[in-house]
Amino acid sequence: MKLAMIYSFLKNDLAVIEEAVNETIQSENPVLREASSQLLQAGGKRIRPVFVLLAGKFGDYDLERMKAVAVSLELIHTASLVHDDVIDEAEVRRGQPTIKSRWDNRIAMYTGDYIFARSLENMSMLDNPRAHQTLAKTMVELCLGEIEQIRDKYNTDQNLRSYLRRIKRKTALLIASSCRLGAIASDAWPEYERALWAYGYYVGMSYQIIDDVLDFTASEKELGKPAGSDLLQGNITLPVLYSMQDAAFKQKLDELFEDKENLTHEQIEPLIETIKTNGSIEKSLAFSDRYLKKAYASLDRLPPGRSKQTLKGIAKYIGKRKA
Repeated sequence: MKLAMIYSFLKNDLAVIEEAVNETIQSENPVLREASSQLLQAGGKRIRPVFVLLAGKFGDYDLERMKAVAVSLELIHTASLVHDDVIDEAEVRRGQPTIKSRWDNRIAMYTGDYIFARSLENMSMLDNPRAHQTLAKTMVELCLGEIEQIRDKYNTDQNLRSYLRRIKRKTALLIASSCRLGAIASDAWPEYERALWAYGYYVGMSYQIIDDVLDFTASEKELGKPAGSDLLQGNITLPVLYSMQDAAFKQKLDELFEDKENLTHEQIEPLIETIKTNGSIEKSLAFSDRYLKKAYASLDRLPPGRSKQTLKGIAKYIGKRKA
């Protein structure tokens, strides 16, 4: 089953949000307008708006309030992708040239900043100080995650704790905040809000771990970029951490990273094959499953209904996704 089928009953509301996202990033400046539109048109799962809408169903659901939150969160996510591509020197995203490859790093950074600013401007339509505080804290953590990613590139002397902290800031908190802000915008009961935040956090952690696994196991067509791109860019993910428990693997990786400026995909291909066959993928998936089980447990604190079943279905999909 495709992911969109799981939440198909939200189709009309998501169409409204999609239109609003595109309207919000329009600019009088032709370069900003084209760069922003290119990224949005490249697609994406729009999973953060989905979490906002589903969380809103546990309170007083109002589409205009949900739209303000959903658009802002999708724009924050989009802006972070632009900055990510600059950090990773990525030429391709979702099978399309990145903004930094079509223009340059400066245009990409200003485009990301512009989208961030439009996100905050859009959120001002929601008159709720706690919502704004939540969003601000999330953006702070997201930026810290980006800085940590830069700091940890090509650093093989890092541990599981630093990896988990990084993916928490990079991915999980934005998904958790999507759930929390949907609850806040609909005035859901505090207990429901806490349960939704916990669900979003655990799903977000699992989602990123699965992403890191797929970077090694999915095809270039499925990824929209060559397999093993994270490792080539110096990002130490969970399968790599497990693999580095073998001294010979770590030594080989250290040797390759010594000349990181000239590192090629062909050079790391043997390490990619090792990661795929040494049990690190299976261990990483098992770690992801632990977070999914906690996500399911968080849902037990919510009342029964279509939205709860949909959240459970999304978690199940994330655990089994292949791209």
